[in-house]
Amino acid sequence: MDTHILPLSRLGRAADTHFLLEPDADIRKRIAKELSLRSLRKVRLQGTLSPAGKHNWHLKATLGATAIQECVVTLEPVTTRIDTPLIRSYLTDLPQPSGDDLAIPEDDTIEPLPTQVDLMALLLEALALLVPDYPRAAGVELGQAAFAPPGVAPLRDEDAKPLAGLAALRDKLHQDRQEPEKEG
Repeated sequence: MDTHILPLSRLGRAADTHFLLEPDADIRKRIAKELSLRSLRKVRLQGTLSPAGKHNWHLKATLGATAIQECVVTLEPVTTRIDTPLIRSYLTDLPQPSGDDLAIPEDDTIEPLPTQVDLMALLLEALALLVPDYPRAAGVELGQAAFAPPGVAPLRDEDAKPLAGLAALRDKLHQDRQEPEKEG
């Protein structure tokens, strides 16, 4: 049996099941590659899986990790420290969403009752959601790039907004109407 798999049918319902998952260096390297990280220095998932009612389960854990990514501007290493609680409620009878609720559930911690809880899958999902999509080194700003062939003025962000000039034109027309006409 894998230590990161908790088969619910084999767990006692009289007490909480405590767990600690700390992947070794080889597994951290595979996780880093899968999540496009430079490296994953530390990762730890620790918590409890508790019986809730006759069939349901409640998971409460803390995910701690130190991820190294590349800055999207400079490509320098950026360190992100993650220390966050994870909560999941595994239910046999999920509330049925109404027609308008199909897009976003109210409680994103509720999941259908599985036959087993895969702690590694939970860890991977949480890490993928928590590492920054576009990490930046401290104090780095993304400048404005302008590219054009020689002799052609580059297209700027302001130029790409066709309606932006209408406000200036409206103001000019309004001003022209307000000024008295000069007699000649």
